[in-house]
Amino acid sequence: MEQELTEIRVEGGREEQNQQQHSNSTVRREEEFKHFDIISTENDIEDHHYFSSSASLSPTGNAKIMKEWRVLDRNLPDSIYVRAYEGRIDLLRAVIIGPAGTPYHDGLFFFDIKFPSDYPDSPPKVCYRSFGHRLNPNLYKNGYVCLSLINTWSGDENEKWKPSQSTILQVLVSIQGLVLNAKPYFNEPAFAKMPKNSAPWKGNSLSYNRNAFILSCKTMLCILRRPPRFFEEMVVQHFRDRAEAILTACNAYITGQANIGDQPITTNGGRRTRRRNSRSRTFKASMGSVYAELIKSFKENGASLENFEILDTSKTFMDRLCCLSNKVSMCGLCIWLLLLVLMALCFAIIVSSCIWLFRREI
Repeated sequence: MEQELTEIRVEGGREEQNQQQHSNSTVRREEEFKHFDIISTENDIEDHHYFSSSASLSPTGNAKIMKEWRVLDRNLPDSIYVRAYEGRIDLLRAVIIGPAGTPYHDGLFFFDIKFPSDYPDSPPKVCYRSFGHRLNPNLYKNGYVCLSLINTWSGDENEKWKPSQSTILQVLVSIQGLVLNAKPYFNEPAFAKMPKNSAPWKGNSLSYNRNAFILSCKTMLCILRRPPRFFEEMVVQHFRDRAEAILTACNAYITGQANIGDQPITTNGGRRTRRRNSRSRTFKASMGSVYAELIKSFKENGASLENFEILDTSKTFMDRLCCLSNKVSMCGLCIWLLLLVLMALCFAIIVSSCIWLFRREI
């Protein structure tokens, strides 16, 4: 096994040298962070969800994991990064960059992975680092990942884990493509077969996307404050590079230029066009405080925002207060009307009773 580890390291070293030789001023710093790497230490991974549950692997399991590492080293897409641990080959940590055209775009989504003792007969265990946010029907606050490929959801037989065929790479790509998709509302089994383009369901999906984007932004803030171990450099680079793109999307969503996941700004003959979103006042108000926190955190992280047009979200906050005030006023009016109706009803009952008693005495 030590020889196999060395071979993977040598391959990675050659790849890194080639990247350095062909690098130029236009290469993004994020690309300098290797997509797959092996961490030589064991003592600094206590923050891994499965750190305390060690398992002895069979020779077959060891060989399969070494093969998995080679597949990851050679085939990871640009938007997925993985770290393996030499002292704990049963563990992995992965981060997926949220796909464009979804409410998760430019976000970072971390997963802790464990190979069970009977691997590959049983699928790997996967825990989502949620930071307390439920931003997708398949990703729970407690870290549970609902996915047929790892046998945590009852899907078709051809969607489930197959020991001789399935791989960790397939698991990660499935999470990226099937879970972090453009319309996660329909990931919920009860809504999966509903007409996605009909007015009521489209509206429900848009509302879900708005909430998912807000929670995605809150997750960004949590990651900036507490980056997972051995991904600190990647987190810093990622949010320095993409701060302006994230805030541009926020601007477009808040001002109504685009729906969540759409292109922030469209053009028509060289002119910007605005597409008003309906029933979005609550979203705009909720985004106000998150937007301000993002700007502060991005600046503290070293992002250059001197030339970026920052929105004044204090107005949206006041709009929310006015909206709440109006709702309270309406509720108060309804209560007063209800009381008046009850008083009138009681008065009518009393009058009727008095008339009935008076007639009886006569």
